[in-house]
Amino acid sequence: MKLERKGEIKMSKVIALTGNQAAAFAMRQIEPDVVAAYPITPQTEIVMTFAQFVADGRVATEMIPVESEHSALSACVGASASGARTMTATSSQGLALMWEIAYIAAATRLPIVMPVVNRTLSAPINIHCDHSDTMGARDSGWIQIYCENNQEVYENIIMAVRIAEHEEILLPVMVCQDGFITSHAVEGVRIYDDRKVKDFIGEYKIPHSLLDVDNPVTYGPLDLPDYYFEHKRQESFAIKNSLLAIPQVFSEFKKHFGVEYDFIETYRLDDADVAIVALSSTAGTTKVVVDELRREGKKVGLLKPRFFRPFPKEKIVQALKGLGACAILDRSESLSGQGGPLFIEIRSILLDESRKPLTLNYIYGLGGRDINTEEIKAVYRDLENIVREKKVRNLVNYLGVR
Repeated sequence: MKLERKGEIKMSKVIALTGNQAAAFAMRQIEPDVVAAYPITPQTEIVMTFAQFVADGRVATEMIPVESEHSALSACVGASASGARTMTATSSQGLALMWEIAYIAAATRLPIVMPVVNRTLSAPINIHCDHSDTMGARDSGWIQIYCENNQEVYENIIMAVRIAEHEEILLPVMVCQDGFITSHAVEGVRIYDDRKVKDFIGEYKIPHSLLDVDNPVTYGPLDLPDYYFEHKRQESFAIKNSLLAIPQVFSEFKKHFGVEYDFIETYRLDDADVAIVALSSTAGTTKVVVDELRREGKKVGLLKPRFFRPFPKEKIVQALKGLGACAILDRSESLSGQGGPLFIEIRSILLDESRKPLTLNYIYGLGGRDINTEEIKAVYRDLENIVREKKVRNLVNYLGVR
């Protein structure tokens, strides 16, 4: 019989938490077997808060302090391959230092869950938010979830465990939130009963453990042209299959906690003429603008993708097809000259559609520069002009740059 721990949450309640603390609370309730991590601004508070839970005896997690993020993810790979439920957390240059191991974790099909606090990549050195870190890792094989607010951070981390460990997926998951904007901002977060969370995530049973001496396996073998191609194809299938498997987790989450999730969220989009597409906290700011403009009689809306990997093509196409024009906002620069990562993906999936809006891209907020409601209103005005003229004059635009 499991003993009750001091501070156990026995019924859901609303607590004032930063986004980082919300992540740590979810980790406490998940109680992973192993957490290996290294601090980096603005993620440090996640590991610091969770380490306090370990020190206070509120979790039985093996906490591994390491000398770098490369070592953190390396330790996670070893722990996960042995059968341990494993988590870490990082940001910016820390994720960049994990780069080599990020690909190994995904290709080895290890269900590691990693909260990532989005921060720009140097140089110049900058500790504030943009999405260049995770967008740089978008093709590493990790599932990517982007959170608008602290409540989503908390709930998505809990769901991420079930997603990563789903037998038809078995891929690592990044749960992303905006550095300082949500990571250090305090909001009311509904925290669920500890036992309900434990019941939802269940026990992790690895199909092939390094510690199973009766059924020996090899992880990370040399894979020459005779098999490498097939193994990468299997990884690709896992991402594709996740589009079918993840809704099962959404359904179970709703059954347990009464909260509905999907790959995307639409806001006042059903009868909209124009819309903005935005990830993470900017979606929340855009909702405020949508409400203001609706009171003025303007038919504007918002599409917020929650998942960037897997990319929910069909849902995005369906959501946008009735619009006259839409602006895709990117908080990262792909340096391709063709726009940001989100814009490039959406423009690509709309290419063969007979009914599609005129699209244009706004790159914004690099290095943590704020985006305000007046700038978002200006984007909607641009969209109205595009619908009126039936023409996009500038495909890629920079919003809020001098």
